[in-house]
Amino acid sequence: MTATTPEGFRSGFACFVGRPNAGKSTLTNAVVGSKIAIASSKPQTTRHAIKGIVSRPDAQMVLIDTPGLHKPRTLLGERLNDLVRATWSEVDVIGVCLPSNQRIGPGDTYLVRQVAQLPKRPRLVALATKSDLVSGTRIREHLMSIGALEEEVGLRWEHIIPVSAMTDDQVDVVTDEIIGLLPPGPAYYPDGEVTDEPSEVLVAELIREAALEGVRDELPHSITVVVDEMLLREGRPEDKPLLDVYATMVVERDSQKGIVIGHKGTRLRDVGTAARTQIQTLLGTPVHLDLKVKVMKDWQRNAKSLNRLGF
Repeated sequence: MTATTPEGFRSGFACFVGRPNAGKSTLTNAVVGSKIAIASSKPQTTRHAIKGIVSRPDAQMVLIDTPGLHKPRTLLGERLNDLVRATWSEVDVIGVCLPSNQRIGPGDTYLVRQVAQLPKRPRLVALATKSDLVSGTRIREHLMSIGALEEEVGLRWEHIIPVSAMTDDQVDVVTDEIIGLLPPGPAYYPDGEVTDEPSEVLVAELIREAALEGVRDELPHSITVVVDEMLLREGRPEDKPLLDVYATMVVERDSQKGIVIGHKGTRLRDVGTAARTQIQTLLGTPVHLDLKVKVMKDWQRNAKSLNRLGF
C-alpha cells in the first residue's frame, strides 16, 4: 500500500443488474447516498452507465448504474445491451436484483445465466429488492428460490440479502457485504466526490425523469434530452448567482411533441418546474431552465442520430 492508502484498504467496481424495473437505480441512489441515477416506474429508464462513488475510511466502491438487459427492438436497445455486457466484464462484484414482489421468471433465469457465462466472472451477490412490499413468509420463499438458482444455473452466491431502498432497510448491509468482496487497492477518486459524471449529463437525466412522469406508456423510450448550454448569468452579485440552463427534449414524432408540450404548454411548464427543483438541489444554485421540444424522426433506429445524441 502507498503512504496515502491505509493498510487493508479495499477498492473496486460493482454494479447492480436485473430485469428492467427491478429497483437497480433506486438502490444505487440509496447506497451512494445521493441522487445520481434517475428512477422511474417506467422500464428501461436508465440509458447511460453512470458511476456513483462510495468513500469510507477503509474502502472506496465505484458503483455503476447500467440499463436493464432487455430484448432490443431498436438500434438504441442493441447499443444499451452492449453497454450492459461491457460493464459486467469490467466489475469486481455484481449485485443481481430480484424483486421480492415478483416470482423468479424466465427473464431472471436468462439474465443470471448470462452473468454465469462471463469469461471472467465477478463475485456475485443476490439482492431480494423491494422487500418492504411483501410478507415475511413470501420473503423466505423468495430467498429459497434465489438459492435454488445456484444449482440450476451453475453459480455461487457470496450472499443473499433482502433489501428495501425505499425504506432504507438493509441498504448498509448490502454496502458492507459488497465492499467486503472488493480486492485490496487504492482510492480512485478524491474523498467527497459522489459521481464522475459531468453536470450536463446529470441535468439532462433529471429533465428526462421529470418528462417521464405521467406521460402515456408509449412515450418514455422516445424521449431523450440534450443540454445545449449551461452558464452562470453575467452581471449577478456573487451572493445571488443564477445558472441559465438551455435544454432540448427530443422526441420521434410530431404527435409526441404535442403530448410533451400539453394543452397550451401546461405539461412543458410542469416538467420545467419539477426539473428545475431537482437541478437546484443537485447543483446548489438557483436555476433558470429554458426548455424546447424538437422532433428527430425515429432517432432510436438511426445510427447517425444516435451518434449525435451521444449513444
